[in-house]
Parts: sequence; C-alpha cells; structure tokens
Amino acid sequence: MVVRPSRGVATGAATSAVEVRRSARRSRTVSAYREGDRTVVLIPARMSEAEEQRWVSVMLDKLAAQESKRMLGDSDLTERAKRLSAQYFDGRASPTSVRWVTNQNTRWGSCTPAEGSIRLSHRLQGMPEYVIDYVLVHELAHLLVPGHGARFWQLLEAYPRTERARGYLEGVIAADRLPRLPAADGE
Repeated sequence: MVVRPSRGVATGAATSAVEVRRSARRSRTVSAYREGDRTVVLIPARMSEAEEQRWVSVMLDKLAAQESKRMLGDSDLTERAKRLSAQYFDGRASPTSVRWVTNQNTRWGSCTPAEGSIRLSHRLQGMPEYVIDYVLVHELAHLLVPGHGARFWQLLEAYPRTERARGYLEGVIAADRLPRLPAADGE
C-alpha cells in the first residue's frame, strides 16, 4: 500500500487534509471516509495522477453529500442562510423562514419576498454542500431582487461556486432525462 502525504483541500466552508492510499490489492473500487480531521481516499495503485485527482474530487463531493443529508434540518438551513447572507450580502437578505419541502419537483428552490420565506426542494438533500449553498444564495438574492435580471445575476457573482453548482444541477437534470434501461438478468 502506498500512502500519499496529506494535502489541504477545500470542502465546503472548511479545509481538511486528504490522504490518498494506493493499494495493489484494490483493482477497481474507490472509497473514502473521514478519519478525525482528515479524509482518507482509497484507490487502486495503477491509477494515474489525473485519475487520482478526479476520484479525490468525486469522493469529497460524495462524502459532503452524505454528511449534508444526515445533518441539515430546517433549523440548520435557517442558520446556514443567515451565515450566507452575512458572507455574501452583508446580512441584507434576511429570511423569516427557510425549510425543506416535498412539493417542488420541477424547481430547486423558491422564495416569497413579501413573506421572506425560502423553500428548498427535498431533492437537494444529499447533494454537495456547495450546491445547497448556491440554491440558498440564489433564493436569498431574490429577497433583494425579485426577478432574474442583470442586477440579480450581479448579486450571484459574489458566490464563487455558482458556475460549478449550476453545472452540477444541470447534470442531475440531464441524468434524469436519460432513458432507463431494464436491468439485466441476475442484477
């Protein structure tokens, strides 16, 4: 087994060390887990440096999604929205409520500026933190600017992972549109 030295990797709001462990006995699978303040990624020894980097990114997102799904309740969302408002909008976007809903299947979130309420689709649960944060920032921006005009998009430029999050969500939508093939016998 080959162990690579730890390196700092940004994961959501925090930075944690990542240790890559290569194993000749591992042939195809990649896995990851948290060990204290570090993330351990287990990969096959034959993987190239580029494959390693890609898999580390994939596994960090996967772990973040699992942790997000386990931890974020409505009160967590409200606290997160307040923190994001302070960080990106100087606290000017102040929601009265932020909650998960199960009746939004065609949009990721919605906002009622007159009430100050924000609702996020339950379909976001389990997605990476930066994606949930993007949707929250998007809806917070609607508390300041109701439509999707130029001023609205200027506000969203403050969030550094806007393009990445939008790409992730577009990928989820595209994957949902793919035809479902019947499972082969024995699967």
